[in-house]
Amino acid sequence: MKAMALSDEELERYARHIVLREVGGVGQAKIRKAKVLIVGAGGLGSPVALYLAAAGVGHLGLVDDDAVSLSNLQRQILFSTADVGKLKVEAAAAHLGALNPGVTVTAHPVRLTADNVRALIADYDIVADGSDNFETRFLLNDACYFAGKILVSAAVTEFDGQLATFKAWDKSAAYPCYRCLFPAPPPPGTVQSCSETGVLGAAAGVMGSLQALEILKQITGIGEGLAGKILITDTLAARFRTVSLDPDPACHLCGPHPQIRDPQA
Repeated sequence: MKAMALSDEELERYARHIVLREVGGVGQAKIRKAKVLIVGAGGLGSPVALYLAAAGVGHLGLVDDDAVSLSNLQRQILFSTADVGKLKVEAAAAHLGALNPGVTVTAHPVRLTADNVRALIADYDIVADGSDNFETRFLLNDACYFAGKILVSAAVTEFDGQLATFKAWDKSAAYPCYRCLFPAPPPPGTVQSCSETGVLGAAAGVMGSLQALEILKQITGIGEGLAGKILITDTLAARFRTVSLDPDPACHLCGPHPQIRDPQA
């Protein structure tokens, strides 16, 4: 089935995309057709959601069971002071709908668990991990591997960030999964949370913007993606470096002798 032509309003709204040789009308149509699930509507999820909605991604899903607090506003730019006390996904859906009425936004006001992760990701093409805990990161890695979904994962703490794309299910290349990099979650209490270490709001914005950029590249097929690599940033030193990642032959998920059969933390 041929994609529907862009309307006059879409041609005007996305004009700066369409004049890009690498994107054009064909690429914008791919963006409109895409369905992206954003897990975590926080410091990373905010810029991801804003840029993907502005770009015209056809369907955005938001997973978060938290409410907006005053301490969020220093970095979670999707919200305003008037949103304090509201569920994040509901406030986010309202703001994104105002930004771009042409985007469908589905709010999932739940915490992602082993029981619901498969159902939550089922209707989406790409999953953006902007979570702040290892349990969610491992669950998403496993579920996306089994479901054959592209996982774009970002992390930020203090002034530093990481970004990677995982699609180890694609056997056309030797791609690693998240467990190849981190075989198991760290023991409880060994890694400090954002509330303990702090995070510079703009650093979260940098990583979330890069995450949105990587997702748009995955949707359109332009440029060089981050599958098989990890981008590491040190914003205090204004330093970016990309490190190649190899699959771990001993990986319990994607290795030749898998031991994990269901998503688990």
